[in-house]
Amino acid sequence: MVDVSEKAETTRRAVARGRVVMAPETLAALRSNQVKKGDVFAVARVAGIMAAKQTSALIPLCHPLMLDHIKVAFAYRQGDSAGSEPSILIEGSAQSRGATGVEMEALTAVQVAALTIYDMLKAIDKELVITDVHLALKSGGRSGTFSRQRPIPAFETEPNEWF
Repeated sequence: MVDVSEKAETTRRAVARGRVVMAPETLAALRSNQVKKGDVFAVARVAGIMAAKQTSALIPLCHPLMLDHIKVAFAYRQGDSAGSEPSILIEGSAQSRGATGVEMEALTAVQVAALTIYDMLKAIDKELVITDVHLALKSGGRSGTFSRQRPIPAFETEPNEWF
């Protein structure tokens, strides 16, 4: 594990994003809360938060962090004739005051939230796809602020509403 004991403690923040692509009928069932396993978003949100808190137990050599804030949000993306697929966008953010970044925690929150959505929908859609998981923003620390410059088509337009 890298020695971070000499690094200055600063406020660290990271935002990760990803999505789960699904059939239009699956998205409709999700929007109308007709999923037999329960409230998909509530369960996925809690799963993402819990996973972010356990990142160092999941990823070898990842520092255990005292996280000050974790948030998992979702947005609907309707399919359209331009080729965009019906999907759920996921955004995970993490923040701490410490000597190392929180990007792995934000990415873990998104991945586990996506896996939870997959698990809860797999009975009604066998062709779900988890895709486009990426670090969107990172700030704090020696390297300054990183904001993703290479576009990911599904995220080129900001959703109207995150919930």
